[in-house]
Order: sequence, then structure tokens, then C-alpha cells
Amino acid sequence: MKAPSRTTSSLGLFAASLLVLTGCVTAGSGNGQDQNGDDGEAQGVSSDVTEEEVTLRLAYTDNPPTEALVEGFTEQFPNVTIETEQTDFGNYITSITRSMASDTAPDIAQYNPGAMRSLVPAGHVLELGEYSQLYGWEGAFPPASLEQLMSDDEAQQFGTGGLYAVPGALSVLGVYYNEDLLTDAGITEPPATLDEFTEAMAAVSGNGDRPLSLGALEVGALHLWNAVLNSVGPSQDYLDWVYGAPDATIETDAAARATDIIAEWVEAGYITEAASATSDADALADFTSGEAAFLVTGNWAAAAVDAEMDNAGFFVLPGAEAGAPPVASGSSVAYSISAASEHPDVAAAFLDYLNSPEAAAIQIDTGFMPVDTGADVATEGLLGDIADSFAPVAQESNIVPFPDFAAPGMIDALTGGLQGVIAGQTSSEDYLASLQEVWAGHHG
Repeated sequence: MKAPSRTTSSLGLFAASLLVLTGCVTAGSGNGQDQNGDDGEAQGVSSDVTEEEVTLRLAYTDNPPTEALVEGFTEQFPNVTIETEQTDFGNYITSITRSMASDTAPDIAQYNPGAMRSLVPAGHVLELGEYSQLYGWEGAFPPASLEQLMSDDEAQQFGTGGLYAVPGALSVLGVYYNEDLLTDAGITEPPATLDEFTEAMAAVSGNGDRPLSLGALEVGALHLWNAVLNSVGPSQDYLDWVYGAPDATIETDAAARATDIIAEWVEAGYITEAASATSDADALADFTSGEAAFLVTGNWAAAAVDAEMDNAGFFVLPGAEAGAPPVASGSSVAYSISAASEHPDVAAAFLDYLNSPEAAAIQIDTGFMPVDTGADVATEGLLGDIADSFAPVAQESNIVPFPDFAAPGMIDALTGGLQGVIAGQTSSEDYLASLQEVWAGHHG
């Protein structure tokens, strides 16, 4: 079976790069000019990076890619030192909420929507509109990736209002497949529609193999449900709900259909009740050991899959109709600037570096997608599949947030509700009503 785009992937060359000038260093895709053409100055902010010694502190949880991006930036700006402070994911929201509100706040912090719900209204996070205008970020970063990092002043509604972070690396949700198991089942090409995906699972099952490896104990089931929902659309209803638009609801025909499809796959035996007791790590291990034909998860699993398999491919779950523009959930490792930073211009230069060709190479090397979707990043094999699958999603601005973005506590409702659906104890109607109840409790 021929995997999609197993050859070298080239996403094109992004025209802007960092310019090293005598006397000062100007960074930026906007070439250091505001819309009035004034070099290096716009509304009180500057793209000039001082030659004096500067030390910034950066708080983060995800590495990769943070440490590699910091190293790449400081190689270009050797007078800048960035001291990094890592906190494990489980404690990061509490840690960053406290530190950003303190008198010793880090200059840069990895963005987290849960923390922003208190930090933005309190004024502890710098609104980046002036820097966005100065550097031209609206044209340098994928619009959908910036949209996820915008909110109103109260951080109640996202996708609108001010910009509080920029992405440093992107992720995308899709389907890994075992080429040998599909070939044995008579499948020679990746599915082109959602129905063809179901038919492929039926063929694998009929051949005596397990169609799908799923870890519903943690987030695997919500990723599967989310991918199916992206396929049946429409995405705008989903985006309104995730971002907290007034009167939005998840109790839609599309969400009901997506949930019914999960239940149908359970009834057909493609998903077993044992999935609810299976962790994400165990589901990944089952797939890489050849126990199942498909695994739905993100590009963050690429390194593990590639290390264990030489017959794996990747595609974004297709829509209901062949040729429909692909829609995929994704998120970014993004970074914000503290409102208390004494060096916001230098911190903003780091944020601008994230869309450079140099950063793109780091992002792809650390298993992420580059935020500059036009970067000339060549890669082969599984990473090439992922890059080629991701490119049309990003270029069509069809990256959407994960559903737990919708409200605090939503991840528990998603996980528990889907376990109930898999066990046959929760109807689609009751599942969606439980999600809407959590949403309404936060958004009113």
C-alpha cells in the first residue's frame, strides 16, 4: 500500500527572516516597520533588540520544543540569556497562575487557557496587539492558531478580542495506520471519506484483526469523538461553543451524529468496552506492536510510532464527502509576555522568532508542525505524511481547538460521558446535555 506523500515534503519558502544589522538587531516578519513605515517603532513598542546583556525568565511545561526554541533564539541573539523554569503539566496551571501574579513574574510564560481565565482579567498578561501590528503577525502565523489565543477582557469568550500569546509550535489530530494490516485486509489507499474509514475498519475486523486501538480511560475517546465531529461538521457551530459565544450549544445534529457513530462502532465491535480501562499509553503501545490497524491521536505521538514501526502512515480523518476541505483539532505550544516584564521588546522578539524559518526547522525536528506553514522544511516518512496532511488544514484555516477548551472541568465531562457511551449506559442525548451543563455553568 502506498502511504500518502511518503516522499520529501516541501511546504514552500517563507519570505521573511531575521535581519542582523550593525549596531542593533531587528527581528520580525514585518521587517521592523509599522504601517506608517517608521523603522522599529510602533505605538510605543520597538523591534530593536538592545546589544546590552539582557536576562529573561521563561516558565513552561512542554519540552520539546521549548528548550530547543530558546537555544535557537539565543544563538541569534547571544547577548540575551533566557533562564527556563519547567513545571510538570499537572501542576502548571496552579504554578503559573501564582507566579504570573507575583512580584517575581517570569518575563515569558507558556500559555494555558485555564490560567488565562484569571490572569487576563487581573491584567497580569500583556495584550500583544501593538507587537502584532509592528511585526505583522496576522500575516505570519496561521489565523486559526492566533484565534485560539485571543479573548475578551474577562477571558470568558475566546476567539475574539485581544491577543495574549503567539504559537511556538503546532499540533494536529489525525489517524495513524498500520500499512501491513490494511494491505492484508485488501485496502490499498487511505480512506477518502468517513464512510470509507468505517468500511476499512470493517474489512480489518473481517480479516481477523483489531481495527482500532483506543484508550478511553484518559483522552483517547474524546480525541476520537472530536475527530468524527470535525468530519461531520459544520465547524462554526463547534467553534462558537468552544470559544464561549453567547447562546452557543453542543446539542446539535452534528454532535449527536458524531456520538451516534461512536456508539455504532461499539456495536459493530470496532471499539470494545475494554477501551474504557485502557490508558493512552497502552493504546499507543498496542498500535505500535501491531495489535490494531488504526490509532487516533496527534502528531505528538509521531516519535514513538516512528521508533517502533517502519510501516506506519498518517492522515487527517476525512469528511463525509470526498474532497471536502479537511478540518482537524489542534493546539499550539504558545507563549505569553508578563505585563510586569522589564524587557517586553526583547520578549516580543522571541515571540516573533517563532515564525522564522530557523524556528520551523526546530519545530519539525521536535515532532511538531511549524507555525510558518510556508517554511521550506523537507522531511520524509511518517513526519512527511503528517506535514503533508497538516498543510491543507492550516492553509484553509481549518485548525479548531480541542473540546476541553470550552470550559473548566469539561475534560472530565467528556471523558466520563464517552465511557458511558462506550458502555452503552449513556445516550447521545444525555452525553451532549452533560457537556452543555458544564458549559452553561461557566458561561452562563
